[in-house]
Amino acid sequence: MDFSTINWEEMLEATIATLKMIAISGIFTIILGLPLGIVLYLWGKSNNVIIRVVYSVLSFVVNILRSVPFIILMVALIPFSKAIMGTSIGVLGTIPALVIGAAPFFARLVETALREVDRGIIEAAQGMGASTGQIVMRVLLPEARPGLLAGVTITVVTLVSYTAMSGMIGGGGLGDLAIRYGYYRYEKEVMLISVALMVILVQLLQMAGDRLVRHFTRK
Repeated sequence: MDFSTINWEEMLEATIATLKMIAISGIFTIILGLPLGIVLYLWGKSNNVIIRVVYSVLSFVVNILRSVPFIILMVALIPFSKAIMGTSIGVLGTIPALVIGAAPFFARLVETALREVDRGIIEAAQGMGASTGQIVMRVLLPEARPGLLAGVTITVVTLVSYTAMSGMIGGGGLGDLAIRYGYYRYEKEVMLISVALMVILVQLLQMAGDRLVRHFTRK
């Protein structure tokens, strides 16, 4: 293989584009997915018939969005992305699909992390007259922090693979570079370097996430 023909400046730009997509979509995924996961947890425990019905509908929608393959979801959201972002390609055009694809996934991880909180701690807070908001902010979220951080790590790593798939429709980043040069032009060196960079990125994100989880896990 001849790596001397690789345009390293273009490779750097693609790497930066991938990092931008992950950072921006990751922030919005957490902003949307965290409260959605909290709502799913709270409403799933409610005895109110109306809330249970709304929970069932919301849960169904979340499951649908989680079930749709990301590449199909991206294609289906092209008009939506173009309408709100002004474009359906590049970094900006990919953000809506990344968020809509990852937020329901993260919400389920949040719901699962909250369910693992010791029920006795919650009952103790209720016994002291804490409101639902206080229980969420002062009990559930602090106690579930390791699980939430693990969920964030898993979601961000998933976003890396999503950004790679976005290259199929001109999403930009390393995935786009690998497809345009590695697949269509048979430049295997570009594909190899792109894949290697994404693997390194995943490993760094996973290591950072694991370290945070260990740090906040109660001994």
